[in-house]
Amino acid sequence: MNAPELSVVCRSCGEEVSPYVTECPYCGTRLRKRAPKLERRGDELQAQESRRDRKLRRRAERRDRLTQSRAELNESDRPYGVIVAIAVSGLVVLVQRAADLPISDLGAIVGPVGDEWWRYLAAPFAYPDVPYLFACALGIAIFGSAVERRLGTPATLVLVLACGALGMLAADGIEGMIGGEGDLLLASGGNGVALGLLCAWAVLRAAELRSGLDEHAEVIGAAVCAAVLILLPLVEDFANVFAGLAGGAVGALCGLAASYARRERRAE
Repeated sequence: MNAPELSVVCRSCGEEVSPYVTECPYCGTRLRKRAPKLERRGDELQAQESRRDRKLRRRAERRDRLTQSRAELNESDRPYGVIVAIAVSGLVVLVQRAADLPISDLGAIVGPVGDEWWRYLAAPFAYPDVPYLFACALGIAIFGSAVERRLGTPATLVLVLACGALGMLAADGIEGMIGGEGDLLLASGGNGVALGLLCAWAVLRAAELRSGLDEHAEVIGAAVCAAVLILLPLVEDFANVFAGLAGGAVGALCGLAASYARRERRAE
């Protein structure tokens, strides 16, 4: 058992004395009305904390964990992965408008994909108009930046490609199963990417809240953004609802895996 530290200074004689005594052993000055109750913490005996002190200590521990968690994040001032994803989409729109090309020539899915598998990768970055690009780019910028700070640039780029490509693959498969005779599959743009990044951020944020790393959640803003992205197919023909939902599911699963990996890394 370790001896308690002498950390209390007597106001009368200036000597350091044990924090667990009521009178100074050197001059007899009364230090406190009664000695604090002791409790065992590990191999040491320490003074029993009051409810207020316990709350302050736990708050300080949460603050230390949050600081440590933020230190693990990618502290880059610029989210390069998000910038690349938005810049590629903007470049595709610029080329399409300048050359007056049909959007299908730049990767958009119009009808069965067949053996043109590259469309699954290209379609998430092909937008038929600027408003659609603006809505998705805003969601990608907001939630993609938050995800990139937590996971880093390479993982974020992989997540963008996975949400977009698997969303388009799901749209092609589901539309092929339920589509009626004469129905034409239209799918392009990054609604699946934006929803995937939003869901990944939500899962990572929920894990941080559960572990006590923070006490606040931006619920209303995230819910509004999610509603806008989910309802995009009502005003944009190329915003496929199945691509969006599948992209969101992929993002949620990736966020769950990343949060588990981060928790295991902190536990080591």
